[in-house]
Amino acid sequence: SNFVLGNAQVPSAFPVVYCSDGFCDLTGFSRAEVMQRCCACSFLYGPDTSELLRQQLRRALDEHRAFKGELILYRKSGVPFWCLLDVVPIKNEKDEVALFLVSHKDITSTKSRSGADSTKDRGRRWRFRRAGGKGFNASRRRSRAVLYHLSGHLQKQRKSKHKLRKGVFGDKPSLPEYKVAAIRKPPLILLHYGAFKAGWDGLILLATLYVAVTVPYSVCVGAGTEEGLPAARGPPSACDLCVEILFMLDIVLNFRTTFVSKSGQVVLEPRAIACHYLAGWFPVDLVAALPFDLLAACQVNVYVGAHLLKTVRLLRLLRLLPNLDRYSQYSAVVLALLMVVFALLAHWVACGWFFLGQREVEGSPTALPEIGWLQELARRLETPYYLARRNCSAGGAGNGTGPEANCSGSGGLLGGPSLRSAYITSLYFALSSLTSVGFGNVSANTDTEKIFSICTMLVGALMHAVVFGNVTAIIQRLYARRFLYHSRTRDLRDYIRIHRIPQPLKRRILEYFQSTWAANNGIDTAELLQSLPEELRADIALHLHKELLQLPLFGGASRGCLRALSLGVRPAFCTPGELLIRRGDALQALYFLRSGSMEVLRDGIVLAILGKGDLIGCDLGGSPRTRRARADVRGLTYCALQ
Repeated sequence: SNFVLGNAQVPSAFPVVYCSDGFCDLTGFSRAEVMQRCCACSFLYGPDTSELLRQQLRRALDEHRAFKGELILYRKSGVPFWCLLDVVPIKNEKDEVALFLVSHKDITSTKSRSGADSTKDRGRRWRFRRAGGKGFNASRRRSRAVLYHLSGHLQKQRKSKHKLRKGVFGDKPSLPEYKVAAIRKPPLILLHYGAFKAGWDGLILLATLYVAVTVPYSVCVGAGTEEGLPAARGPPSACDLCVEILFMLDIVLNFRTTFVSKSGQVVLEPRAIACHYLAGWFPVDLVAALPFDLLAACQVNVYVGAHLLKTVRLLRLLRLLPNLDRYSQYSAVVLALLMVVFALLAHWVACGWFFLGQREVEGSPTALPEIGWLQELARRLETPYYLARRNCSAGGAGNGTGPEANCSGSGGLLGGPSLRSAYITSLYFALSSLTSVGFGNVSANTDTEKIFSICTMLVGALMHAVVFGNVTAIIQRLYARRFLYHSRTRDLRDYIRIHRIPQPLKRRILEYFQSTWAANNGIDTAELLQSLPEELRADIALHLHKELLQLPLFGGASRGCLRALSLGVRPAFCTPGELLIRRGDALQALYFLRSGSMEVLRDGIVLAILGKGDLIGCDLGGSPRTRRARADVRGLTYCALQ
């Protein structure tokens, strides 16, 4: 169909918003030459175009009504033709005329026919008009079908936008933990994102890791025996006392630390902070902060098994899980944390393995143990277990002259490997079981040890998949840019080979790719910033291009103008020997040389040498006609331009 669509919402102008291919073929004008011109197509008028029909057509457009007529129009080549013109107003859902459908049909062949018989001529004209009317009806139906699909597409777009707005402004999600806005806080209230709180959390992290190492060791290994004698619990160390003090102070600070509510607001009220903490981590922190070591240091009698309650402090490790999301983007930090987790698990398994072997030994205090990993270790180290004999004497009572009797009995097991050798062997078994199936030199002999070994291997298989799988992913992420570079280079070489690009052009392609990659590391800035709002993109562009926008050329520009200009700045690169501008070409842009050197040539004569801070292009003053380059501009070094 030969038609154009005009925007009826713009009075007097009625610009063309759509142009069919048939109209371009009929008139000889390209789509770019037709767009935004009046839909009355006054550019097709000529000397023989009826002035009366011109005025009628213009009046019909102004009054938003239909029009139909026959008039002479001119193609782009100047050839006239008779055209049957039909204007149909199209209304929207508000019963307002939104568009004009202007159809054109070439009727020159019919108009040029002439016959002797006027009746035949009238009949011929009547048949033509019927055929023309049918053609118009078909054209109108096709055009309306196009508009129908377009309107349906626009309705879908409106629905999707409505859903998007509903999702964005309906249920507001919780904001991130960190806030950067200045907040007026009451006195003695700590901000959860402040520097002091960050340092304190780091100190608590170290204390928690210390607890994760020492508590299982003191419960499992420290409760054992050394040389067959019960290991007396000595006084607590200074580190243990400091950890308990830190945990108690942490409880006090948590009652005065802000938090983010579900609505995304920073809560500053002390009462709300206390209620939130009491309903959250307070029970765990309270049990973890019970001062067993402080009471022992003050010589207060504590239940002998109370130190077992210190294992509850391991629950403080759960408090570290929400904080790990902050560091998930740092590959080195995640790798270190995974290694720490694996080392802690191996330490815990080693403590359990030692505790199990010690219980096997102590299970038969009056007889030498036969099997068990501790017994095997004692034989290899040539420090076997043996039964100690003890002598006792008893005197008579009463007058003090009773007979003296000697008695002998079993004094328990002595000997065995030292505590240091036993723990190191346990740790060796734990690591070999978690990372593989073990080497067999430290093996499970009793049923209890075999069950423990099976559980350790199952946990080891899971940890091997989690830890080392993540390690592999992290290492791949570290080399992702290098892999992308080699992949792009390989694609370029394949492209060059398939299309048989000559060697000089191949060298220029690869050299340009390598120089641009070195400048931006393969990051597509436009794609990266596309998801950001325009206001934020403008601020980023102002920062990136401030050196360019501070030139005297833009001295009189307002900040709004500079923001608009900054969004239009694009990076460019030029390699040595590459032509940036060729003489005679139309200038498409102004270039600002950020780094490198370039030369301006005309007929092989160097006119100028350009360096950092120079502008390349033309004077902005004068008429807005297209400017042609009067010289060549070629790179002398690797040049970065804007």
